[in-house]
Amino acid sequence: MRILCFALFACAFNLLLGYGGLLSFGHAAYFGVAAYVAGYALKFWGFTPELAVLFAVLCSGLLGLLFGMIAIKRQGVYFAMITLALGQLVYFTSVQLKATGGEDGLQSVPRNKLFGLFSLENNYVLYFILLIVISAAIVFIYRIVHSPFGQIIKAIRENEDRAVSLGYRVNHFKVVLFTLAAALAGLAGALKAIVFQVASLVDVAGGTSAEVVMMTLVGGIGTMFGPVIGAAIVTTMEYYLAPFGAWVTVIQGVVFVVCVMSFREGIVGVVGSVRDAYRRRVRAKPLPDSRIANVA
Repeated sequence: MRILCFALFACAFNLLLGYGGLLSFGHAAYFGVAAYVAGYALKFWGFTPELAVLFAVLCSGLLGLLFGMIAIKRQGVYFAMITLALGQLVYFTSVQLKATGGEDGLQSVPRNKLFGLFSLENNYVLYFILLIVISAAIVFIYRIVHSPFGQIIKAIRENEDRAVSLGYRVNHFKVVLFTLAAALAGLAGALKAIVFQVASLVDVAGGTSAEVVMMTLVGGIGTMFGPVIGAAIVTTMEYYLAPFGAWVTVIQGVVFVVCVMSFREGIVGVVGSVRDAYRRRVRAKPLPDSRIANVA
């Protein structure tokens, strides 16, 4: 279930970076805010899971809209630094607010019943519901990428000046993309809070933003399933390397550097390149003499 949550989080980030060309260093802000909102709504307001998740997604989307309107005024490294600063603003705000529980976070978040029928206390029920919701969200991302809106976003990424010359309001498209990516990251954060029944400062920390960047680059930036593979690899690595304690971060850093240096297109990108090369080789292979004679 952790892999599923972070797979959606990485896909949301990839929508922004891989297809929009916008590198955000503060994407954990939307993930963490949604986790806090969903946890608070479930624990103190008695929301049902579906209402808590919808409310959390709405809040993260609105936060993404606000931050997007601020950040898109700059490009390149300045855009990245603004998102980093906004992410840190959310982090330090979460430390100070009593509603978030400070350093203790929100613990013992109740799962309640979905639609009043399905008890999410059963991990098997929760797993299959999570699988359905996240699969639907990834299909939604696929439709965004292959829609006219997605084609315009990719055109802006490739040549923004040409998109402007064609009459597209580039900043408006960027803000919409930023909002969608924030809302989808919020969906992942809200589901994560329900699964683990806790929302903490780790969810909004800069380390989580760096982690989702690593997942996307390792799996394959600009690919549909690369972030899913990257999330599975990084999350599994964290699980099995847990006995090493603080060395986990060092080992992850080494693996990240090796992957970026060796597989610049990511794992899925390299597999796709090898497959395409094999197909070209097969098509270019000359026919045997017997087959040539038959054709004649």
